[in-house]
Amino acid sequence: MNLSDYKRNAYMLRGSMTKRGYVRWWHSFTGVCSATQETRTFFVEYFVINPGLGQEQPILGQHPYFKKRGMKPSYVMVKAGVFPNEQGEGGKELHAFYPISSMKVANDPFYVQIEDCSFSETKLSGYVDVSFNEARHRSLMTDVGYMEWDLEMNKVISCHTGAIANRFFTALNALESFWHGEGIRTQFRGTVTLDNTTYEVKEDTCHGYADKHWGRNFNSPWLQFASSHLISERTGKALKHSALAIDGNNPRLLFLPLKRKLMIQLTYTGEDFEYNFAKPGLLSRCKWKVKETNKRYIWRIKAQNKTSVIKISCSCMKEQMMPLSYESPDAIVRKKPLLAGGAGLGVIEIYRRAPEGLELIDRLTIANGFCEFQKKA
Repeated sequence: MNLSDYKRNAYMLRGSMTKRGYVRWWHSFTGVCSATQETRTFFVEYFVINPGLGQEQPILGQHPYFKKRGMKPSYVMVKAGVFPNEQGEGGKELHAFYPISSMKVANDPFYVQIEDCSFSETKLSGYVDVSFNEARHRSLMTDVGYMEWDLEMNKVISCHTGAIANRFFTALNALESFWHGEGIRTQFRGTVTLDNTTYEVKEDTCHGYADKHWGRNFNSPWLQFASSHLISERTGKALKHSALAIDGNNPRLLFLPLKRKLMIQLTYTGEDFEYNFAKPGLLSRCKWKVKETNKRYIWRIKAQNKTSVIKISCSCMKEQMMPLSYESPDAIVRKKPLLAGGAGLGVIEIYRRAPEGLELIDRLTIANGFCEFQKKA
């Protein structure tokens, strides 16, 4: 449901998760170059892994020195970059690594400082600068380049996943990876500089998204899709207080994996349509399938609960997606890459249950969709 929860968005790696766990705060948004009118979709992420194993330097799990000694990764990583353009070119992923000791965290109000990079619930600032010589080291998993950002944030719509992500179920490892969408529609305002080009980010055109994942490992397979750029067929206009967010989860009963589930929230002009396996009162069901063509990944989803049904067909061109690099808390890099992009398209049909059958409320066109997809390891 559309419920803000700053406590759930805060730093929560405690107990055993400090030595086998991760947290990632993700932000993505669109900017426009005033000189050329070029539009690009950027991302900034703050990633913490195994903080309880931290030393005075970052421990990189893929570095030969640490790998030979069987040491698990422990560091703070600032990830920044840009997705490929319409021609499938120019995608870039930049990494800066810091020791755990460099991170300063406050939870009331929430604030994280990592040397010259910082973020809170309302502001995002910092930079990443990677030289050619640094990018040659495979353990850094990075491209070459420079990116700087200075942004204000207004998180307009949230996705609260309910009790499944509270402290009790986190301690039980009920999910492989937990999710909280504090800003599934986020208004960003400010500037981004990529190499030598500056882009302006505006509230009304940024199509912003912000969320958080944390847990003991990454979901496999991984599926995520979100968009706040939804156009109504009924009115022909872009919807203001609306957003779609889909996140896949791997639930467990004790230590036994169960069938993969999706959590879905569609906020349509302020009304929430929610399909969440973790909220029994919703009586929600969901079916989906993935189709791969030569040029696209296509996801088709049908979700229903006791009051409504939605049908979603969304896709992204392969050339507009790029692999994002991570290592797990166990220092594993999966052979099948996590692909991500910011140019997802699609259609949503919303139906309300009525005595005479299903009543079509609206048909929405999806644009500027953020998507992440990884095949099962």
